Amino acid sequence: MKPRTELGRFLDHRGITQEWLSKKTKISRNTISKIASDDQYSPNMGTIKKIMAAIREVDENKKAEDFWSM
Repeated sequence: MKPRTELGRFLDHRGITQEWLSKKTKISRNTISKIASDDQYSPNMGTIKKIMAAIREVDENKKAEDFWSM
């Protein structure tokens, strides 16, 4: 089983593809993959905001703190 971050597990659980998130946020597929699998990778605030805007289309109650320690 591949390593997953909180965001990666959320995507998997909801059946959301990294490709969908990449297209919605205009963040490269490679960066989305890294964010979903590497606990040591820390995205910048602009990236987090884009990701959260897309995630809230699926679950309006999700907060950035659910995925990253802030």
